[in-house]
Amino acid sequence: MTTKEEKKAVLQEKLELLRTVTKSHAVNKASIIVDATKYIQELRQKVEESEQQLAQDDNFPKVTVTTQEKGFLINVFSEQHCPGLLVSVFEAFDDVGLEVLDANVSCTDTFHLEAIGGESQESVDAQTVRQAVLQAIKKCMETAED
Repeated sequence: MTTKEEKKAVLQEKLELLRTVTKSHAVNKASIIVDATKYIQELRQKVEESEQQLAQDDNFPKVTVTTQEKGFLINVFSEQHCPGLLVSVFEAFDDVGLEVLDANVSCTDTFHLEAIGGESQESVDAQTVRQAVLQAIKKCMETAED
């Protein structure tokens, strides 16, 4: 195959993948891209709605993860805390391959953690870290309720 034919085949594969992911029934390129754009907008709206619902729930912990040069700055704040919460969060870091480089913790009346995590081996993104921490907090809170 020539380079032009290879590029066309790769583009066709990517369009088919995009069509599949967005559940588009479109046939031509422009329609597939329009459907994908609408799909992305719908996903963004769902994320915004979910974040608004979470923000309204004061009991739900706030977790922010900021990407830094070599790792992440992770902030966790919760009005509630449970025994073992810090351990659960650190285990979540370990599960996603983060090494804790520095951490400041306060758990007198509320739980507040500010940690710097460096990637040990795997490449991981901020959303994955955030989800792992939220899952660990949820699991700890559910265990404390039992």
